[in-house]
Amino acid sequence: MERALITGVAGFIGSHLAAGLLRQGWSVTGLDSRSPASDPVAAENLAAVGGDPRFHFVAADVTGGDLAIFCEGVQAVFHLAALAGVRRSWGDRFGDYLSCNVLGTQRLLEACAATDVPRLVFASSSSAYGPGTGKPSREDDPPLPLSPYGVSKLAAERLCLAYASQRGAATSVVALRYFTVYGPRQRPDMAFSRLMRAALSGRAMSLYGTGAQRRDFTYVSDAVAATIAAATADVRAEVVNVASGRSVPLSDARRAIARLAGTDIPAQRRVAQPGDVEATTADLAKASELLGYQPAVELEEGLRGQWEWLAAKDDQAAVALTEATA
Repeated sequence: MERALITGVAGFIGSHLAAGLLRQGWSVTGLDSRSPASDPVAAENLAAVGGDPRFHFVAADVTGGDLAIFCEGVQAVFHLAALAGVRRSWGDRFGDYLSCNVLGTQRLLEACAATDVPRLVFASSSSAYGPGTGKPSREDDPPLPLSPYGVSKLAAERLCLAYASQRGAATSVVALRYFTVYGPRQRPDMAFSRLMRAALSGRAMSLYGTGAQRRDFTYVSDAVAATIAAATADVRAEVVNVASGRSVPLSDARRAIARLAGTDIPAQRRVAQPGDVEATTADLAKASELLGYQPAVELEEGLRGQWEWLAAKDDQAAVALTEATA
């Protein structure tokens, strides 16, 4: 049985990855600073895997403590723990981004080196690219991040490649540049979650920019498939895009969600925020070659999956509230 360590396991992608690895027969140790015993979101995200005897949760932070003890005997470390969010990374919180995203990554790399972990898969971000050139972004394009968050992810990515490129290094690295991942359990601050919440509640959401900005939206099951494939890819130190390969205006996605909801989605226009880029789109040639990756979920299908999950969750909450007040 292959053994894996996932950092950030209680998060959106991390919890889906844990379930995917368990389905494929792996044994999984999941590490997160948020414990399902005290954090309702973590508990909800890990509900599907918590009862599996091959899953072991550890409440720990990558910025402190001994990480090597969790890496012993592990075939692959999936490093998803990070402080996320472009808009929140400006100002006096940047120290937190450096601590979690850069220092935490360096500490984990040292732990992997000390325990001879064969493979580290690092969750990087399309934010490393910056404004783009109008063409699909390739992994060898010069990076130009436009936000402190993007800078922190690029710095961590380069650290991973530096460690893997050392002579005699035991740990090889695949850094995956995820492009706007969505699906059930997506973070509530992300656009699709906010649009769907607005549709359910009737309360207007803040819509930054014109709505014409384009994103390469990636369904979470596609992201998980690429991430698991990266654990065994025949590489030493590589950066690989993970996306749908199709750039879609946010306004089109908003209309698709409105059709699912059967209602208009109220929105308040806000000025574009610092660090928000106009368009993202990925070249997937390298992902196809190295990972055998082919995105399988079209946007409308993926949005339906996220909408049905969120609507069911809302229905359950309404039933629970009715029963509690009856």
